[in-house]
Amino acid sequence: MIGMLVGVAQDPTPVEVNAADFTTLQAAFDALHPSGGIVRLAPKRYDITEPLIVRTSDTLIQGAGAATRIVNLNQGGQPALHIRSDEYDRSPDSRLWRIQMNHFRISGNSNSGDGILAEGINEILISELSVDHNGGHGVNLLDCYEDPRVSDSILTYNAQAGLNIARGHDIVVNANQFEENNDGVRCTDSFNLTCNANNFDDHLRHGIVIENTYGSVISGNMIEECQGLAMLLDRDCYGMTLSSNVIAHDFEGGVDLRDAWGCAVSGNTFTIVHHFGVRVGPDSGRITITGNNFSNSYLGGGKHKRILEHDQITQIDVGSGVLLENTEDIVISGNLFAGIDGKAIVCDPECERILITGNIVRDFGRKKAVNFAIDKPSDKVSLVKDNIVH
Repeated sequence: MIGMLVGVAQDPTPVEVNAADFTTLQAAFDALHPSGGIVRLAPKRYDITEPLIVRTSDTLIQGAGAATRIVNLNQGGQPALHIRSDEYDRSPDSRLWRIQMNHFRISGNSNSGDGILAEGINEILISELSVDHNGGHGVNLLDCYEDPRVSDSILTYNAQAGLNIARGHDIVVNANQFEENNDGVRCTDSFNLTCNANNFDDHLRHGIVIENTYGSVISGNMIEECQGLAMLLDRDCYGMTLSSNVIAHDFEGGVDLRDAWGCAVSGNTFTIVHHFGVRVGPDSGRITITGNNFSNSYLGGGKHKRILEHDQITQIDVGSGVLLENTEDIVISGNLFAGIDGKAIVCDPECERILITGNIVRDFGRKKAVNFAIDKPSDKVSLVKDNIVH
């Protein structure tokens, strides 16, 4: 008969599961068909002592807001929510697709593991979650290669990174709040990261750490009061743009290009940043630093918001510029340096092919007595000209 399929099993229909109908959350997740569906979580507290396993593609886990709270009481470093195929250990190519989570909270303790551990998930979407106080990362995306997205979430007080990404590509990290994690975001061995419109505050180490990643844009973020660096690029980064970020009161320094090539640092504001605004290290080069503002807390009319000396580091008025260390092929142009502790641009003699032009330097040497604002490299190819220094 035309149109009939004989002896062919049909895919089961995705289902809607209400967790309130089951004795445990794991039983609710296990009730999903292999073709996926939705698990609805009630507004209540769910205490767990071992990971909840999600093992089906095309699955949405949806709560009722922060009143839906999963609390990980585990003391052995295990995650709260573990998402992966049952075959993943034996075959890393066995992946799940299209897992989505929103509208609930995951909390842990100092001895628990990650809030969410996802392994080998393509097109994962995490949005509008609260993930806090976990002993590992808040969200840990490992080998989530295709199009991972984390947006509109708040990731706070996690012992490692708020968000850790390893071996992903075409990544979107947008409009999240990261506060008082060890690091805000870590992205390693990846490419095509778009990280914008996030707020990073009070991290115990660094705001953003990027390693062995290329072709990415970091823009429009607020990175404030990190005890380490605002941003670190290391281990073979290249082809990246760092633009339109506000970097304020970061105590170890602003942007550290430790191993980065072919990158642009443009249109950022570095205010009351300690030690350096931008550092280009000996393993970095071919960098443009243009159109940035390096400033202290000056308010005009001879007034400053903060003072030069204070017992509390957050109350100290500081300003820092650019530090070049044994690097090459650097353009520094069109920047404003004002209220700088020492020199606006420090450049050691080993630097080569450095162009420093069209910058304004105002009110330098406020804490360190210096005879001039801009170091001139010793090689004959470098050029320092047409800068206004007052």
